Amino acid sequence: AVHKVQQRVTRELEKKFSDRQVLFVAQRRIIRKPARINRTKQPRPMSRTQAVVHDKILDDLVYPTEIVGKRTRVKVDGSRTIKVYLDSKDATSLEYKLDTFSAVYKRLTGKDVVFEFPAEQAF
Repeated sequence: AVHKVQQRVTRELEKKFSDRQVLFVAQRRIIRKPARINRTKQPRPMSRTQAVVHDKILDDLVYPTEIVGKRTRVKVDGSRTIKVYLDSKDATSLEYKLDTFSAVYKRLTGKDVVFEFPAEQAF
């Protein structure tokens, strides 16, 4: 429901606060994995798992554009970096926001992420 007016509201707020960037992220709840001690009667919905909530946050951050690919890079020391490939048709309008996306996602989830636009492949 928010996506219908989100682009217009974002544009107006960025005009009003000219030195700021505006992002919308939905409030989502993560329910911990049920352990032996705290058994509940109902199963945990998939929409409340940590993985799904983090994916949805990523979708919310980059909203008018779409995520076309995602790769997780694990370095030798065990650190993980997520590479997110965005739709290249929106490259000009989002180029300046990529660092903001990374910083906000790191702050919300604690995960390192790099946003890129895929290079055009000629066959």
